[in-house]
Amino acid sequence: MDNLELFEEGDVSTLYFEELAKRRGFESVAGIDEAGRGPLAGPVVAAAVILPEEFELPGLTDSKKLTEKQRDKFYPQIRQQAKAVGIGVASVGEIDKINILQATLLAMQRAVSRLSYLPDHLLIDGITPLPLKISQQTLKKGDSRSLSIAAASVIAKVVRDRIMYSHSRQLPEYGFAKHKGYGTRLHRQAIAEFGPCYLHRKTFSGVKEYLEKTVD
Repeated sequence: MDNLELFEEGDVSTLYFEELAKRRGFESVAGIDEAGRGPLAGPVVAAAVILPEEFELPGLTDSKKLTEKQRDKFYPQIRQQAKAVGIGVASVGEIDKINILQATLLAMQRAVSRLSYLPDHLLIDGITPLPLKISQQTLKKGDSRSLSIAAASVIAKVVRDRIMYSHSRQLPEYGFAKHKGYGTRLHRQAIAEFGPCYLHRKTFSGVKEYLEKTVD
């Protein structure tokens, strides 16, 4: 893995890491991030995004720092301007079977594989590299420091939110449209009252305690 020079934590999203990689000979750089590691319900979704060299989208940063309205505005702009976008999903069943970290890495690998062409360098949010034979760099708080990763974070978050919205119509009692599966008080109360449903992660604390009250 290449040891690219790091910014101090807290720097804003730029194309610094992408430009540095290209100066070192890499032709295409993909930023990778996920959404949905922490919720009690729903899949984990990852995105891989390859941006053009002259990309500029003022205000784009870590999706967690943006409002839903801002994410929905940036989403089509990123899709339109990006050279390639790949989306990968790991299901609730996969999360329970192989654990959330491994499921997240699986979703990220799927996102890379679904790009229209493979990059030769990856910028990955977090500290865990992917088991791929591609040059890569992990970045702590990468979604606030790299525009490619920030773009991937928005794509992953919007896609996951839309998945949870679709399920909310079938399971309105759980309030998925409001909390997207995260462990809010409203969500925990619904699990206690109705029991877990097929979207709940059965191995997660806050769910497994109520398995005897499962909703089909």
